Amino acid sequence: MASQKTIEIVKSTAPVLAIHGENITKVFYQLLFQNHPELKNVFNMTHQTHGTQSKALANAVYAYAANIDNLAVLSAAVEQITQKHSSLSITPAMYQLVGTNLLAAIKEVLQDAATPEIMDAWAEAYGDLASLFITKEEQLYQNAEAKKGGFRGQKEFVITKKEAESSIITSFYFKPVDGSAIPSFKGGQYVAVSVQIPDLEHLHTRNYSLSGCPTQNTLRISVKRETGSPDGVVSNFLHDHLNVGDTVKLGIPAGEFILTKTEKPIVLIAGGVGITPLMSMYMELFHFADNEVLFVQCAKNSSVHAFKAKSQKLAKQKPSLQTISLYDEPLSTDITDGIQEFSGLLTIDILKEKLSTLDAEYYFCGPVGFMKSVKQMLESAEIPSSQLHYEFFGPSEALA
Repeated sequence: MASQKTIEIVKSTAPVLAIHGENITKVFYQLLFQNHPELKNVFNMTHQTHGTQSKALANAVYAYAANIDNLAVLSAAVEQITQKHSSLSITPAMYQLVGTNLLAAIKEVLQDAATPEIMDAWAEAYGDLASLFITKEEQLYQNAEAKKGGFRGQKEFVITKKEAESSIITSFYFKPVDGSAIPSFKGGQYVAVSVQIPDLEHLHTRNYSLSGCPTQNTLRISVKRETGSPDGVVSNFLHDHLNVGDTVKLGIPAGEFILTKTEKPIVLIAGGVGITPLMSMYMELFHFADNEVLFVQCAKNSSVHAFKAKSQKLAKQKPSLQTISLYDEPLSTDITDGIQEFSGLLTIDILKEKLSTLDAEYYFCGPVGFMKSVKQMLESAEIPSSQLHYEFFGPSEALA
């Protein structure tokens, strides 16, 4: 636990971090990858290019400084970060490298304002924070190893099946190369996938939601082909170059976006590729729960709607499950499709029509704009925040 003097000094620097935090974290990442290029194997370098990771880290550092005297308010953020770190196999040695370069970045940006007293306080505070994360992550590693099919770090898996789910989403099924059992996981969790792409200097690692069910004997991820400026490096490599028989390295399943035990109805609301963790939850509910379940699948149209037939098949087998589709740009064939029930955007009236009560647990995932809209809609219906659960793809940000 940091000394009272350290707590006071670090807390007093919070206003400075609010102004200079993003610049500090940009310099930090420059120093880190310059001094330790091997860490590019772990970090998502696309987020570095876009600046989203620097912004996310700046917000996290500011939050720590502002709440160093009451870290309990950061417990949810700490849990999220430790889960992400465990998926990436972060080691105690990496914390030392990060700390050294973060302190150097603070000194470089703040210059004379970063007095020896301030630097000493931040060194102590960072050491305490690193110790907290190392301890929590070690427990996650031990828990993962103790489970059936468990392991620590990364393990080699072979692709046993590759299947198109829509015009832009493809599923990849994996089994351990050594023939052991797949690691246990919960619906909504993700795995880190590391691939070596020819002609690129370092490994590329990305987290992908597990879209399958724990009852299966394979791990399944379902990947959207990301196009734009630039195209998604890893997603396009997976789509175009990896096939049955190829191997990749996977981390341990991780993530806190999982179902909580309840007797209330459960509503899963997916936007686009946000369907992937929710499909896993839906399959878990099919096998292990009797709650009333509504699976809402929002997409542009049926050509990009993944798991349409599969989700409907499960609903036909279990009366407590129902699924609806909403297309904001439906094809002419979608209008008469028996499965297609709504065109346009999701509204609270649609939920009222389909649910016995709005007093439910809501899980939603998709693009940030979509999630903001869903959250605002549910809040306008006075759904308690404790019953709203959501997941970001990429660095976390607030849903205002």
